[in-house]
Amino acid sequence: MNIFKNIMGNFERNFGTDPKLLSRKDDPATSIEAGNKVDTTTKEKLVYEAIKSFPDGCIADQVVDLLGLRWNSVTPRFKGLEMKGYIEYTGQVRKGSSGRNQRVMRSV
Repeated sequence: MNIFKNIMGNFERNFGTDPKLLSRKDDPATSIEAGNKVDTTTKEKLVYEAIKSFPDGCIADQVVDLLGLRWNSVTPRFKGLEMKGYIEYTGQVRKGSSGRNQRVMRSV
């Protein structure tokens, strides 16, 4: 399944996170600047489509592997998607590549 083909159909969803929420007040100026440059709209769409492509749910490792992006570009998108009600955690866990358990999530 091509996870990128459905992105155009998701414009009715509210993807993206306010840059002010990406850093803390006491963060250095460089962190605040970096947060302002992140294209969270595109990344949230990609991560959502990746999660949606796993009908039985997935863990963070699977999303990172599928997208071929860096861990720190993918995992911060989970919180925004969860807060907006686009994904949910199932209560299950699966072992990740580190051997530690990761929560299973799925699209809603």
